[in-house]
Amino acid sequence: MINVGLYYRVKEGHEKEFEETFSKVVSILKNSDIGFIDAKLYKRVDDPREYLIYSEWKDLESFKKFILSRDYKETTTYGKTILEGRPYHKIFQEINT
Repeated sequence: MINVGLYYRVKEGHEKEFEETFSKVVSILKNSDIGFIDAKLYKRVDDPREYLIYSEWKDLESFKKFILSRDYKETTTYGKTILEGRPYHKIFQEINT
């Protein structure tokens, strides 16, 4: 399993829209068979326009396939209309000790 932290800064006034879109996308991903497990949305305490999506994936290959998909490209195209700057992500892998 891997975890991916996706970091976003939302344009002022689009916070609720971002949160609602997140919920819709998670629902779609949970009903697909692409290796997506779950995701949670976090809002920065001292800057409520900054968000972290913490997602869980079956493996790195599943996540890579997703970010190369047409659905992901459509989502990022839409995101450009409500986001400030370029989002980024960090990938973490669970260590079994």
